[in-house]
Amino acid sequence: MKLGVVMDPIGSIQYKKDSTLAMLFEAQQRGHTLIYFEQPDLYFDAATPYGRAHPLTVRMDPANWFTLGEPEDMALTDLDAILMRKDPPFNIDYIYTTYILEQAQQAGVLVVNNPRSLRDANEKLFALQFPQCIPATLVSSQIDRLKTFISQQNDVVVKPLDGMGGQSIFRIKADDPNLNVILETMTQQQQRLIMAQQFIPEIREGDKRILLVDGVAVPYALARIPREGETRGNLATGGRGEGMPLSERDVWICEQVGPRLREMGLLFVGLDVIGDYLTEINVTSPTCIRELDSQYDLNISALLFDRIEEKCRQHAHVVQL
Repeated sequence: MKLGVVMDPIGSIQYKKDSTLAMLFEAQQRGHTLIYFEQPDLYFDAATPYGRAHPLTVRMDPANWFTLGEPEDMALTDLDAILMRKDPPFNIDYIYTTYILEQAQQAGVLVVNNPRSLRDANEKLFALQFPQCIPATLVSSQIDRLKTFISQQNDVVVKPLDGMGGQSIFRIKADDPNLNVILETMTQQQQRLIMAQQFIPEIREGDKRILLVDGVAVPYALARIPREGETRGNLATGGRGEGMPLSERDVWICEQVGPRLREMGLLFVGLDVIGDYLTEINVTSPTCIRELDSQYDLNISALLFDRIEEKCRQHAHVVQL
């Protein structure tokens, strides 16, 4: 199989933690040819999606984990599958990239995750489709409405709809002397929607990342436990990753969400669960493969590529028919 990957510069990834590297190594071990793109490499020529393609070899070597070959222009339709693993921000360039990838998908290339679903499934707002799973939540740009919600809940987390890695997340209470300025800043003077959610005290036990492959949950979660004095568990903000088996509630949440993910072609997804509540659904470039693999002797990338290969075989069979 010819496998393309669209990702951030491979030379700047965190070797020990990068989930995309684990996926690429698994693909290479299976004999697949790796083709590397960065987002600016992709383009349309008339109606055909192309990319400035670099042959890629990866190694599990912290001092020398990749080699790129000489680039050449390649029609994306020459690939069998493409991993879209570009990290947020989910900006207008990201959206344009999904249009290019969608054109490849329409020509028969399997794109993981489905480009249209990447556009449809905002990582904060998508969770609202499962109201039975989420805490009390308000999405608004109106400061008075937000203040009423905060007064009702008393203890609330507010966050932008386009953030990642714990950026610009505030925990505030109704009597916080900085309440007005925080809301004015976050909403850009009532011009930008933000999310306010009931604060969940169980964050002290960790913000659990649960990985699903084609709607089926890996049986262990990585609880990202905040460091002292923090309310954010994100590893990027200094949280500590600790593996744990899924609880009955975790399994139930996955059963609520999984069929919808499968229907939308979201093959690799990360749910964020705090206590008993789903808080986010990460579809762009979910992480935590390496941590769970090492703690439980798993190979989550193998689960993913079993499904990718199966879907490519099914497509090839249909084409032959």
